Amino acid sequence: MNRPLVGTLATAVLGAAALAGTVGTAHAAPQYGAQHVKQQNAEQQQVKQQGSRSAKTKAVDFAGTVALSNCSGSVVRMPTSQPNDPALVMSNGHCLESGMPGAGEVIVDQPSSRSFTLLNKSAGRAGTIRATKVAYATMTDTDVTLYQTSSTYAQIEQRYGIKPLELATDHPAKGAAISVVSGYWKKIYSCNIDGFVPTLKEGEWTWKDSVRYTPQCKTIGGTSGSPVIDNATGKVAAINNTGNEDGEKCTVNNPCEVDENGNVTVHQGTNYAEETYGIPKCFGAGNKLDLSAAGCALPKPAATRR
Repeated sequence: MNRPLVGTLATAVLGAAALAGTVGTAHAAPQYGAQHVKQQNAEQQQVKQQGSRSAKTKAVDFAGTVALSNCSGSVVRMPTSQPNDPALVMSNGHCLESGMPGAGEVIVDQPSSRSFTLLNKSAGRAGTIRATKVAYATMTDTDVTLYQTSSTYAQIEQRYGIKPLELATDHPAKGAAISVVSGYWKKIYSCNIDGFVPTLKEGEWTWKDSVRYTPQCKTIGGTSGSPVIDNATGKVAAINNTGNEDGEKCTVNNPCEVDENGNVTVHQGTNYAEETYGIPKCFGAGNKLDLSAAGCALPKPAATRR
């Protein structure tokens, strides 16, 4: 997973105890082999061509992002969220303090008292907010945890002057300029969406329709859970979660791509994110999770599947 702060996902479980209970990796940024040079040059040219578009985009900063003990995250709202709704914090499923969900596992309404360091626009500490429960978490099809907190959006804005980030409801676009905002490292990675991966496999986990970054986003351990901001809209388009570190095939920390025909490819040094545009359809009034809502495609707990 790309990744929390230990060494690999395998060692992350052991490191979780030492790092206050979350998964994390802290490696140097992956390096690109010679086979990627032509692709990288082409992508850099694409970025230059989009310069005029980028000049018109909204400025991206750290306001609303959070730092976990060894992951990143953000305070997020649905388009229908109201000021007095309990605020939600989004991070990766593999950053869950109780351990990484297994393949096919879905967690809902699990008590949590996890704390988050809320950042202001310049990455300074704005304050601390605390979870009351894990509203939803999984590493199946996607890689996400959504915490419900004890604070409302209005309270957070009143106390700290921070507004939440809004989740987009449209599928992200290829070529879009994006910013991966890491609250843990207080660093913003800027690149473009290179394309989409029908199936991304890593260890026992499988993710669908993942976002592939262009090489400029060399995310590292601790960036797990970072919101991926569409620079044109300022909204959250995806959540950063993994990258192929060693060129291995479909192993932990080395995801492989599987196309519609089942062909498997490996792209060492390439990093990925999971789309979030479908999440708002699964939350109703009061920011309450409703996995049976029309259009909600998030995986359901085994006991509720029919």
